[in-house]
Amino acid sequence: MAKSELKTKQTEASVGEFLEKLSDPQQAEDSRSIITMMEQLSGDKAKMWGPAIIGFGHTVLKYDSGRELDWMKIGFSPRKGSLTLYGVLSGNESHLEKLGKYKTGKGCLYVKRLTDIDTNILEKMIKAALKKKG
Repeated sequence: MAKSELKTKQTEASVGEFLEKLSDPQQAEDSRSIITMMEQLSGDKAKMWGPAIIGFGHTVLKYDSGRELDWMKIGFSPRKGSLTLYGVLSGNESHLEKLGKYKTGKGCLYVKRLTDIDTNILEKMIKAALKKKG
């Protein structure tokens, strides 16, 4: 089956310019910390995916239906009220009880502030997610 056209795809937009536009200084600081962590763990540079997602690396998602989508290996978005992390949940359920204050939903991890969680546990989750994706 051919790859579906996804609206959210990697762009050439500047991650730095995107971060400068964030109105919450704490969220901007947390975003910079997540970028550093994800770049170090993935070996990939931060890239914008659509107008508001910062992604690392590239993979092809393959669904049971046969549908395939180009997507980032891991990523996040500083959304109003929380940092939304993509690609870090799968296979990491055992780490969640030690993570701290968070929410989950449809494959995403939602964290209000990095100070609400154990970032060492988050690093373990990211490493495990990346290993699973090859």
